[in-house]
Amino acid sequence: MSHAFTTRVLNIASGSRETVVDLTRDCEAFLREAADGRDGLLNVFVPHATAGIAIIETGSGSDDDLLAALHTLLPADDRWQHRHASPGHGRDHVLPAIVPPHATLPVLGGRLELGTWQSVCLVDTNKDNPDRKVRLSFLA
Repeated sequence: MSHAFTTRVLNIASGSRETVVDLTRDCEAFLREAADGRDGLLNVFVPHATAGIAIIETGSGSDDDLLAALHTLLPADDRWQHRHASPGHGRDHVLPAIVPPHATLPVLGGRLELGTWQSVCLVDTNKDNPDRKVRLSFLA
């Protein structure tokens, strides 16, 4: 591919519970097509006001630890001024200030440059919106 910029939208069914969804394989599959062996940057963006993108270890409990930490920082109770939807939903709107809705990552030789235990993840605490979009963009 000779394009300097390529983008794709992933549709993610995050379900009706708080979750951390590993997107690393989706990112790698996208880069196999879009990067074509080139160096550049991968931007991962979630266009939702109640979700974020995190680079975190998964599978060893760190994803559950992240959700537990978010519960401590952002309790799902009635303290929030933003009060539509399920109880405590206002905290979901604060989440992107802590877990940003984007990440930009280096790509070398068409491959995502992550550390040994790093994964690209969607963090979704909003139980009211089970369908998410994630935009992947490669810039050479």
